[in-house]
Amino acid sequence: MKYRMLGGLKVSALGVGLMPMAGVGPAMYGAADEAESIATIHRAIDLGVTFFDTAEVYGPHTNEELLGRAIKGKREGLVIATKFGFRIGEGGIRGTDSSPANVRAACEGSLRRLGVETIDLLYQHRVDPAVPIEETVGAMAELVREGKVRFLGLSEAGAATLRRAATVHPIAALQSEYSLWERDIEAEILPTARELGIGFVPYSPLGRGFLTGSITSRDQLAPGDYRLNDPRYAPGNFEANMAAVDVVKAIAAAHGVSAAQVALAWLLAQGEDIVPIPGSKRRVTLEDSMAAADVALTADDLDRLDAAAPRGGTAGPRYGDRMMAMVRL
Repeated sequence: MKYRMLGGLKVSALGVGLMPMAGVGPAMYGAADEAESIATIHRAIDLGVTFFDTAEVYGPHTNEELLGRAIKGKREGLVIATKFGFRIGEGGIRGTDSSPANVRAACEGSLRRLGVETIDLLYQHRVDPAVPIEETVGAMAELVREGKVRFLGLSEAGAATLRRAATVHPIAALQSEYSLWERDIEAEILPTARELGIGFVPYSPLGRGFLTGSITSRDQLAPGDYRLNDPRYAPGNFEANMAAVDVVKAIAAAHGVSAAQVALAWLLAQGEDIVPIPGSKRRVTLEDSMAAADVALTADDLDRLDAAAPRGGTAGPRYGDRMMAMVRL
């Protein structure tokens, strides 16, 4: 495994997104087996992966608890990232809450569920329009001073918010969706992050499985799978988006690797400050994704991929209206 820097934080060049093991509600990306999920985390550690991404809202709470069980006795050398930012009660998730009081309460809960003394990277999961970012980051910075958190991050923040946050405390990483089929951050957000020395962590780097080429029909998705409501998986959009996947698969065949590895290698080639976190819930998927660190795409490969999947070229928005209203604020 190769390693990269997110601000001042050293991590494996590829991390593991744990959301498929327990997402927002059960079986968000199909059912996950707990024993296999834990075996997948252990296999990642064996492969040299140090970077593991979770969130209090996944489950909610059960994803952090799962990771806590998996890393017990294996904590040393790992970089554990989690996120806060929602109001979670008995009735489920009720909007954003990045008030200083919730920042502290969420951190304490995450520490307990993870079974760790310090969170390596704490993200605000979504910008809260009701709370100035300066107040939220100020509360996060207090946790750093207390030794409960090492580094700070934001998720799906816009360029102006990044600038304001960085005036309060250094921001090590910005996590946002980025892949061959979602490139809008290249216009302003990624350049701003680079200007400020903020590393970039792409989530959904495989387009929620679309870029792997393994899903050729919506009929393959189980009832209740989140992607049945994903606009880019919708009839018409699904078929249009397959054109880019065909190019990914052709390049993969030429290199003797998987389509997923090509999609991840393209992201890694966008800069040394890019650390994708492909989601995995099974060892076979994990092993395939992590091998992307050793795939070297040619200049011609990169040109073909850029032409096949230009910024703004994907059919359909990446989220529905409600979720789109929560990103890049």
